[in-house]
Formats: sequence, C-alpha cells, structure tokens
Amino acid sequence: MSRFLAAARSATEALRGLFPATPLQRNDHLSARYGAEIWLKREDLTPVRSYKLRGAFTAMQRVRATDPSQGHFVCASAGNHAQGMAYACRHFGVRGTIFMPVTTPQQKIDKTRMFGGDSVEIRLVGDYFDRTLAAAQSFCDEAGARFLSPFDDADVIEGQASVAVEILDQLPVPPDLVILPVGGGGLAAGVTSVFAEAAPATEFRFVEPLGGASLAAAVAAGEPVTLRRVNSFVDGAAVARIGAKPFARLKRIAARDIIAAPEDRICITMLEMLNVEGIVLEPAGALSVDALPELAEVIRGRSVVCVTSGGNFDFERLPEVRERAQRYAGLKKYFILRMPQRPGALREFLAMLGPDDDIARFEYLKKSARNFGSVLIGIETKAAANFADFTRKMDDAAFAYRDITDDEALAEFLV
Repeated sequence: MSRFLAAARSATEALRGLFPATPLQRNDHLSARYGAEIWLKREDLTPVRSYKLRGAFTAMQRVRATDPSQGHFVCASAGNHAQGMAYACRHFGVRGTIFMPVTTPQQKIDKTRMFGGDSVEIRLVGDYFDRTLAAAQSFCDEAGARFLSPFDDADVIEGQASVAVEILDQLPVPPDLVILPVGGGGLAAGVTSVFAEAAPATEFRFVEPLGGASLAAAVAAGEPVTLRRVNSFVDGAAVARIGAKPFARLKRIAARDIIAAPEDRICITMLEMLNVEGIVLEPAGALSVDALPELAEVIRGRSVVCVTSGGNFDFERLPEVRERAQRYAGLKKYFILRMPQRPGALREFLAMLGPDDDIARFEYLKKSARNFGSVLIGIETKAAANFADFTRKMDDAAFAYRDITDDEALAEFLV
C-alpha cells in the first residue's frame, strides 16, 4: 500500500468520528434511461451538504497533530469550503477567520455562521474573490494563523480521497467508470489517485463548467493557466486556475476525457433531479449527472458512479435556474420587434401565438413621433418546434423582429 493510499484510508477512518460514510445509491431512473448501472455517491448528504468537509477536517486534524499550539485557521471562500472549515473549527474547538466577498449571498453567510458558531469570525472583503483571497492571505501572515486552501493542499487532497475509499468499500467490485466534477481539482486528484492503485481498471471522466474549464486549459498547456474570464454561475466549480498540487496528479489525463458542461444545460439536470428524484443539487453538484447524455454510448451496459458533490442550493435562485433551463431547451425565447403604431396591430400580433404559447414578458415603448414602437417580448411554449410556426407567421405578416435569446450581452441587460 502506497503512502497516499494509506493516508487516504487513515483520513477515512478519522472522518467516521464526524459523520458516517455518505450513501452510494443506485438510481433506477437514470439506470433505466441509459441501460447502465448508475450509482450516485451522495456527497450532498454530508453534515455541510458537500464533500469539502472531508478536506478541511483532514487538513486541520493533521496540522493540530504536528503543531498542537496552532489554534487559528483562515480561509477565503464564498461557499462550501467556508462551511466545511467552519464545521471543523467548531469540532476541534479552534478559532477560524473566514473571508468572504461582500457580494456573498446572505444565505451562505448565515449557514457558515451556523456551522461554526462562536468558533468563527466572518469578514466580508472585496467585491471579487481575488481581493478577498489577498486580504485573507495578508491577514493570515499578520496573525500567525494557518491558511487552509480549498484544494491546493496535500492534506486536503488526501481528505477528499476518502470519497474513493468509501466507493470501493461500498461496491462488491470496482465500477467501470467514475464521473467526477472538477473545480480546483482536489476531489479529482484524490479520487483518481486512490483508484490508480486500488482499482486501476476503472475509467474516469471529468466534468467542469463550460465557463470555467480550467482543467482542460491546463491539460492543453501542460501546466496550470489562469482563465481570463470565468462564468460564476456554477460557483462551486467555477475556478479560474486549477491548483498546482491537484494538477500534478491529473496532468496525464487525456483531453478527450474532459467534458465541458454548458451552464444552462446544468439547470435542466438540476430541475430533473429535483422534480423526478427529489434530490436538491447545487450547480456544481449536478455536473457529473449532467454529463450522462454525452456518455450514453460509452456507459451502456456498464457500472457508473456519479459523484454528486454538493447540495447547497439557495432556492431564491430557482427562478433563474428555471429560466436558464427553458432557454437551453428551446422552450422560452425573447424577441425585440417593431410594432406598427396603428389600431389593431397588437391584436394581429397576439393572433400569431399558438395554443401552447404563453407571453412571459411584454414591454412596449410607444413614441408619438414614430410609426413603429419597440417591443421586448418573452414567450414560453410546450415544444421547441412551436417557435418555427410562430416566426413563420411573423415573417408572413412582415413584422421586423430579432431573436435575442442567445445574445448574451443583450439578454443579460434586458432580461
């Protein structure tokens, strides 16, 4: 047994004093759809509803073992890592200072404070994470505290590797394929390292958000690179630069094994898991399941484990998730059109709508000096094909219009 595998098993045993192994559940719905044995490793069911507690606890425990006098830990996080560290601080009875961006939703701040109790102090610094991180690291140096990285730390990686240890203990034989979400890379590095030794025949696929594909960029460059732009919607995995230590364990993976998941498609997966299975997943937590349609031919007849990495979803975001899902599925579109300023024009336009079409938004700006007014209209329908009939009717009636559904700049400003 290698030092890494021994350390991962040791971390797993230590975690049993904190919470039981998370369930590995066969999902009948997904298994039937894809003709495979699909299992969900429910990391959304840890005490803090994400796997991040594993790494935070393991790193803190090992620091305390080598330096019992270290009683102050610091991190920068707007989400799951903050909650995991807060929980670990309270468990060990140590002081924690957690830096979060000023823009962090109040729900995340409240949950972090709930998990940490009197053991943690939360400081809100900076509108963007880079400033938050800089402030945390500067404070850490001044206070003589220990900085706890969310992924770029050997002890954290070994803690996340406990996920793999549990999977192997929970199945009679190793799975054929494991699908892993990737953000900073700590989970993927830990899990693949365990399987490389304990079950080398198991294959992997790595899923990251399309707007934060830091692993794919690093594999292409042969080293970690910083993305110039990151879409923050998948906040648990939208990382501009994969960690150096995780990438050292992941650098040999093939680019073909990395899947980029569109943010709006992830929303469809989230809604399906909620409505069909009653499973609440955050965007990052849905990444592994979201990749299944792309892997349909690969997984047929095989055993597959999807790691659902987190379920910290703020239900105030549900309308946004539904909106994104509808747009991606082609069930909702937005148009800007020129409406003739004459009696009956609006009635003629409304007559073009089909029986399954519904107006979700309508804004009409009438300017008295013009013959046409500008209209922003949002339409929902039950089948994407209905829009072809609708636009044909507008063309026949000589309505001038523009579909702005996929125009990111306009849609963000107007919708």
